[in-house]
Amino acid sequence: DTVTQRVEKLSLRDPGRVSMYVCGSTVYSDPHIGHGRFALVWDIIRRYLTWTGLEVDFVSNVTDIDDKIIARARAEGLDIADVAKKYEASWWDSMDRLGVGRPTSEPHATDFVDRMILLIASLVSLDRAYVGGDGVYFVVESVADYGLLANQPLESLRVGARVSVDTEAGKRSPLDFALWKFAKPGEPFWPSPWGDGRPGWHTECVVMALDLLGDDFDLHGGGLDLAFPHHENERAQAVADGHRFARRWAHSGMVVVEGGEKMSKSLGNVTSLSGLLSRYDPRAYRLLVLQSHYRSPLTVTDTTLAAAAQGMERLDALARRFPAPSGASPDAAVVERFRSLMDEDLGTVQAFAVVFDTVKAANTLADQGDVAAALALAAAVYEMCRAVGLEVGVSASLIDEGAASLATARDEARRQGDYAAADTIRRQLQAEGWIVEDTPAGTVIRR
Repeated sequence: DTVTQRVEKLSLRDPGRVSMYVCGSTVYSDPHIGHGRFALVWDIIRRYLTWTGLEVDFVSNVTDIDDKIIARARAEGLDIADVAKKYEASWWDSMDRLGVGRPTSEPHATDFVDRMILLIASLVSLDRAYVGGDGVYFVVESVADYGLLANQPLESLRVGARVSVDTEAGKRSPLDFALWKFAKPGEPFWPSPWGDGRPGWHTECVVMALDLLGDDFDLHGGGLDLAFPHHENERAQAVADGHRFARRWAHSGMVVVEGGEKMSKSLGNVTSLSGLLSRYDPRAYRLLVLQSHYRSPLTVTDTTLAAAAQGMERLDALARRFPAPSGASPDAAVVERFRSLMDEDLGTVQAFAVVFDTVKAANTLADQGDVAAALALAAAVYEMCRAVGLEVGVSASLIDEGAASLATARDEARRQGDYAAADTIRRQLQAEGWIVEDTPAGTVIRR
């Protein structure tokens, strides 16, 4: 929990159901590999919670009105809505390639503006907000514990504030933040009691979270860079309006480049996600994310990606040797060890050490002729990977019907002792570009 800085029990508002909100994409550019890491972390958390038997209400928003979107529209000479649609499509194309599941609810900020105006009006009526020269601002000092997610008291934040008070705009404190921004010429706007304009970013998410999940929802997440001020400002508005907001807060770590420098567009060290996915198996990136704790920085380089790709090959090799052992029950002790590690603050590093130890043990047992025990361990590997959305083995959809029929015919020839025919079929498959392997479950082919 980001607030307490301790591992806390995830107590659920509704037994058997997890309600979680994760700040999603601001659609003004193509996603980079930091976005990919963030999306994978929360996809893994969601999938794991589902695997344990819980129902998960997973809400992740799309910010489709924002200063950056407006700036991009001007730069590209496009309509603001067209820019948002263009980059949202780019986002989901990359997410689909990564195997990231769609949220249960995917609210767009522009669909909730009326409700945002209602929240702002309530805060103004409670003297928690005021009208300045260029918008409506929230009174940070009206929330006694402001700074909770920054782990700093309000006085410390006030002393450290680097933003000067804009007297012309009528902003009273450098920490006060915009709830409503009055429209400038050429900008999109909505009518409001204070004048035409648009909502501030911090107001968008608090309204969507409360509207779709209700008060006192279980978990609010996002990237570490959002903890303060964005998530703190969400929480402050909810508290000021009399709501119980998220029970728990969790934040995923950043991607860093070699040398430990944070990846940032302003620093010019951003690598596009589509570029990574064109060079590496998307599953390798998921595995790389799993082999780092979700709160830790993640170094993404050709070296770390190549190592993850080798790890995927080990898993795929096991799958080729034991293709989806549906008849075998997973080794219960192994799966329970995996689960206990995952339950302790999503300990994926230790949990995947168990996965790869199990791969090694399964191969050793098979080499020694103990096929039954090997199959139970292989089944455990499948189960553990399924828990976090990591697919192993060659998808049957990638094997055309003709090649699949030849593999079946080869198995039949071998069962009948016609090894000459089996060898002929092997050569035919190889001539068509297939790698042919014999496994305890029969012929496996792959490119």
